[in-house]
Amino acid sequence: MSPLGTRREDWTRSDRPAPSRGMTRRGFLGLVGGGIVVCVTLGPKELFSQRRRRMYPDDVNAYLRIDEDGHVTVFSGKIEMGQGVMTSQAQMAAEELGVALDAIEMILGDTDRCPWDMGTFGSLTTRMFGPALRAAAAEARTVLVQLAAERLGVPEERLVVRDGVVSVDGAPDRKVTYGELARGKKIARLVDREAVLHHVGEFEVMGRSPLRIDGHDKVTGAGLYAADVHLPGMLRAQILRPPAHGAKLTRLDTAAARAMDGVTVVQEDDLVAVLHPDRETAEKALAAIDATWDVPEPEFDSETVFDYMVEHAPKPETVESRGDLAAGRSGAARVFESTFRKGYVAHAPMEPHAAVAAMKDGKLTVWASTQTPFPTRDRIATEVGLPAEKVRVITPYVGGGFGGKSAGGQALEAARLARATGKPVQVFWSRAEEFFYDTFDPACVVRLTSGVDEAGKMALWDYDVYLAGDRGANLFYDAPAARVRSFGGWRGAGTEIHPFAVGPWRAPGANMNVFAMESQIDVMAAALGADPVAFRLDNTSDPRMRRVLRSAAEAFGWTHRAAPSKAADGAGSIRKGRGVACGIDAGTYAALMAEVAVDTSKGSVRVERVLAVQDMGIVVNPLGAEMQMEGCVTMGLGYVFSEELRFRGGKILDRNFGTYELPRLSWLPRIETLLIDNPDVDPQGGGEPAIVPMGAVVANAVFDATGARLYQLPMTPKRVLAALQEAQPA
Repeated sequence: MSPLGTRREDWTRSDRPAPSRGMTRRGFLGLVGGGIVVCVTLGPKELFSQRRRRMYPDDVNAYLRIDEDGHVTVFSGKIEMGQGVMTSQAQMAAEELGVALDAIEMILGDTDRCPWDMGTFGSLTTRMFGPALRAAAAEARTVLVQLAAERLGVPEERLVVRDGVVSVDGAPDRKVTYGELARGKKIARLVDREAVLHHVGEFEVMGRSPLRIDGHDKVTGAGLYAADVHLPGMLRAQILRPPAHGAKLTRLDTAAARAMDGVTVVQEDDLVAVLHPDRETAEKALAAIDATWDVPEPEFDSETVFDYMVEHAPKPETVESRGDLAAGRSGAARVFESTFRKGYVAHAPMEPHAAVAAMKDGKLTVWASTQTPFPTRDRIATEVGLPAEKVRVITPYVGGGFGGKSAGGQALEAARLARATGKPVQVFWSRAEEFFYDTFDPACVVRLTSGVDEAGKMALWDYDVYLAGDRGANLFYDAPAARVRSFGGWRGAGTEIHPFAVGPWRAPGANMNVFAMESQIDVMAAALGADPVAFRLDNTSDPRMRRVLRSAAEAFGWTHRAAPSKAADGAGSIRKGRGVACGIDAGTYAALMAEVAVDTSKGSVRVERVLAVQDMGIVVNPLGAEMQMEGCVTMGLGYVFSEELRFRGGKILDRNFGTYELPRLSWLPRIETLLIDNPDVDPQGGGEPAIVPMGAVVANAVFDATGARLYQLPMTPKRVLAALQEAQPA
């Protein structure tokens, strides 16, 4: 059995009822079968704040099963898309339960077998589901020790647990295994005292870096993704797509496609599809459809979108406010005004969206490449008119998501077509479809006014962000007069402005907000002739940020000097510089430092070195955290240098990697990582924090190298050359 728990015979099982928010204990025991079952109900005063608690049901939201042979199955509604949470969740469970890591099997993202979860995004798995999982394992350990005390006839205080064996302290031969305690029993106990989690000094599994559970599957090719699911009698679907978002179908002729041997045509409201067991035949049938579309005239394009957004933005929401802005402005010795911009960015995962749907005995099962199994299940149920318990979503491995596999459009299409045809159906988006239907990271604008007093201290911060939301916009500097306003976000108010769908993109909004904030901090430092690190330290009293920044400066070998230095390396047009930028995301404090080389004759920038430093509290898996940091730096190079969607109205101009350029291996700098030891803070998010300062750290390094300030992302050679020209003295 694979770590995903996806035996082929399991994929079509529909005899078990789906866990729901109203499940009874009897129903739950019937679901999970034999062994010791431990239920954990999290109340308002236990592990979660009210906000967190609303994201989980009030009943069972973390559970595990201990089989008769001592094998432990952990059920989690989270999914594995390359970030390593399959391994880190297993570590947390093994640590608190007191078993070896190889005794754990993870079942992820199966709505019939796992507790409800809102989805895998926002670096929430470790910091929000992790406490529930650790509590479940600790409860299990407590129950097992109680049972062992009864079996061995000694007080619980005399018992020790190691590798799933409970023994008498000082008499190791008097022992009983978890498997022996679980054999033939079906027990549900809620302990009458609070389970005690292990402290950092007691960790034996957490805090280490074992081999990834999913590593072997992925290296050998044995790992299954949604497109790898093949069912008997399955049809491959090809769907008629519009030439632009907002286009309306005015004429449709499917006669030629219907005449093709073995082709099924489905025409249902807005869904027009051709299906055949062979994908290429389905593609030929799609090409045979004659369709005419009415395409609306574009109101703006990728060059004019920014003015349109500011003009049509919704009313602002005040995110943060302190002091008197008017007094701050009048008391400032110098005032700085800046406008920052960023275009739309695609997710562009290596695995395009895919799904397989099949009806059996009145139940619909969908294998989907999705970050949101339970919300996707509910959307499918609504779409096809079935109760939620009659829909099961199974999530195999996901080949990258970054927020873009939250909507699940392909799963809805597969479900509708399976219902319409009565046969299993596969929907596998092409790369062009992936780009067309992506939920893009929205274009956005930040307008910022800041000021410093005579002593060089920040006196004013007036920050307006348009259509990026407020994530990453909260000020951790000590300006006495500060206001942060958000004019619409990446979801909700303002999204109707966009000509296509927008949505979460790895730390949604934070990349833009930190780019603007940390660039503006450097603008002020440079104007004062202050060292960028010293200026930041002089203007923040946040102890965690100060520690992270000081640690970064020491590890990087930062020397005190003001920017720009405009250092040449002897190669004529090449100028070298360094930069610093800080950010807070998902409860994690991050500081990045970078060295760049700028070719002033071409406008090209090469990042030569990046140091990423994080305080993420207790680190569950250090190597996994470092890999995430390296991935953030690598992916960040894309939105910094090349990734920007070109469009005209609803027409997407970039439909593949020939024009939409991702970071290449040849772009990679030397990446160094440093994790700050902070055992007093619970584990925080690690999937996104290191990406959010990437735009600012590179822009600040380019300024140090050349004196040219970049105000728009991505920093294409054309924009770098324009900034260099503007920076030249008159």
